[in-house]
Amino acid sequence: MTRTMKQTAKLWMLAVILTLCGAITLQACANDDNHPSTEQPTVERISERGTLLVGTTGDYRPLSYRETDGNYWGFGIEVAGKIAERLGVSIEFVQTSWPTLTADVLAEPQTFDLAIGGITITDARKETMLMSDGYLCNGKTILCRADETDRFQSLADIDQSEVRVMVNPGGLNEKFANENLTHAQIIVHQKNEEIPSLVAEGNADVMITEITEAPWYVQNDPRLAAPLLNSPFTHGEIGVLMRKGQDDLLALVNSVIAQMKADGTLRQLHEKYGLVYGY
Repeated sequence: MTRTMKQTAKLWMLAVILTLCGAITLQACANDDNHPSTEQPTVERISERGTLLVGTTGDYRPLSYRETDGNYWGFGIEVAGKIAERLGVSIEFVQTSWPTLTADVLAEPQTFDLAIGGITITDARKETMLMSDGYLCNGKTILCRADETDRFQSLADIDQSEVRVMVNPGGLNEKFANENLTHAQIIVHQKNEEIPSLVAEGNADVMITEITEAPWYVQNDPRLAAPLLNSPFTHGEIGVLMRKGQDDLLALVNSVIAQMKADGTLRQLHEKYGLVYGY
C-alpha cells in the first residue's frame, strides 16, 4: 500500500469514528430531551428540564382522575402540584396503571420522576423503590348498595359463596380479595372507576376499595353505601412512589408533605375532598 493510500485509509477511519461519536452524542441528547436521565442529581435534572414528570393512573376518584379532555384532578394531583411549585417547575402527567405501576417506575429509560395518587406505602414497595412519608391515611373497606348495608357488617358477611366481589386488577384491592375471600365470587374488572356504578346497578354486590375512595362515591351516588368505613380491614398510609437513587427528590417531597401538614394545607385538602383528617 502506498503512503497516499495509507493516509487516505486513516482519514476514512477517522471520519467513521467522528460520525459514530456524533451519532452517539445526538442520541444521548435525544434521550435527555425525551426521558429523565440518572447521571445527575434528580432535583437538579428536573430544574434544568423545567418540568416535573408525574406518573398517575387517573382512575381513582378523588385522588387522581383523568377527565375525557385529558385534564387531571384530585387530592394526589394537588399534592403533586405543591411538589412542582417547590421545585419551581411546571408539571406533566404521564399515564400509568395499577398492573404496570412498578414496571413503569423502574423502566429504562425512565419515563417519569415520581408516581402519585392512591399508592399505599408497603414494605414490598420499599424493598425495590423509594416511598415518601404518608400524606393520607388509608385502609381497605367496601362499597355496596345502600339497601344492603345490614347484609354486610363484617368480612365474614362478604366471604359467602353467593356474594359477588368486584376489584380492579393488579393493585392491592385484588391482592386483598384473593388473600381474604376464599368463598366469595371475585370478579376482576379492568376499569376501577366503573366498578361503583356496576355495584349500584347490581352487576356485583361489593367493591373492595379504600377509605380514601369510598366517601366520594357515597356522596355522589345515593345508591351506594360504605357500612364499614369507620372500621377498615387494614390500616396504612398513601405516599409518593419513585425509583431508588433519587434521595434528593425524596427529601424534597417529604419536606413538602411536612410543610403541608404544618401550615394546614393538608387538612384543607381533606375537607375539600370529604376525607377524614388523620394527622
